[in-house]
Amino acid sequence: MAGIYVHIPFCKQACSYCNFHFSTSIRSKDAMIQSIIKELEIKSRNFKEAIETIYFGGGTPSIISDGEISKIIEKVFENYLVSSKVEITLEANPDDIDSLKLEKFSTTRVNRLSIGVQSFIDKELIMMKRAHNSVQAKKSIEVSLKYFDNISIDLIYGVPESDLKSWKSNLDVSLKFGLNHYTTYALTIEPKTLLKKYIDKEIIKNLDEDIVYEQFLYTSNTFLEKKYINYELSSYAKNGFFSENNSGYWLRKKYIGIGPSAHSFDGKKRTWNVANNTKYINAINNGENFFQSESLTKKDRYNEYIMTGLRTVWGISLEYLNDNFGEQYKDHFIEKSKKYFDFDFLKKKNNIITTTVKGRFLADGISSDLFVINGLKSL
Repeated sequence: MAGIYVHIPFCKQACSYCNFHFSTSIRSKDAMIQSIIKELEIKSRNFKEAIETIYFGGGTPSIISDGEISKIIEKVFENYLVSSKVEITLEANPDDIDSLKLEKFSTTRVNRLSIGVQSFIDKELIMMKRAHNSVQAKKSIEVSLKYFDNISIDLIYGVPESDLKSWKSNLDVSLKFGLNHYTTYALTIEPKTLLKKYIDKEIIKNLDEDIVYEQFLYTSNTFLEKKYINYELSSYAKNGFFSENNSGYWLRKKYIGIGPSAHSFDGKKRTWNVANNTKYINAINNGENFFQSESLTKKDRYNEYIMTGLRTVWGISLEYLNDNFGEQYKDHFIEKSKKYFDFDFLKKKNNIITTTVKGRFLADGISSDLFVINGLKSL
């Protein structure tokens, strides 16, 4: 089983924290849709796995029409073996979706919405340069619930000048909707973003790490009290509503990336498309190469398994380590991870190692410390 990710590289405006590939000009939209459809045809020739997820990300997929979304979906069904229970997710921004547009999207095969709310506080939305306000954020969810049963929203904590009180307010508003899925991200200051520039010039002050941890801990405790499952570091879902697309990434299932800057993974190799709209369109139309690739070594695959596994409820299996990487890699993991059990950051049950709640906050740092960097001595 596998997934397809479709990157729609257009946005109304640039958010201050975003370093994804996109353009605020939609002049090439028609050519882009045709190129995406052509890439789907090209990649289907050597792909026989059943497709269980289709995910429209970006950029802002809701910026294009229901007809254009349908064209892309139908091309997948025409060229690939698609599961009868396929999950088809459309990312949407609150300022893009009204009742008419949502009604049209509901007539397509899309069966899941992921709404980029980020915050219900206008001051934070302005600082992040989001195109919507808090009223639009709430309204977009209310209207979406009339047309879709499976909805997720994104929220960002760790926002400069926020505190625990403001974050509690955000969660309180979001939980009133009783959605099946929530994704909460810690704000990351990425290079070459407007937010990074503001922080470097001390126009905005980065939030103290202790406050970020308080917000994280409150998030975890609140969702767990309400019987949501924290199945992945940033994701909380009711039972039966895990994102199949996101779970596929963390479980290292195969996926095809379509569109400029999109990544693909076949279990042994990663490829990534050119991150330039014009170059992508021209290469597709002229039959030229539009991607680069790298083969993953055993060390690469081990490190990725550690990185993805410790973010999830599925954790790290000692048996899997031994069977897929050998005893030396398993022993390396056991030895390097000992101190994290002492700190109560990791726990073990039935030979599966997962993070504790406080360990989850440090999951990426713990993972990197457990990586194999220069190889193992006798390898």
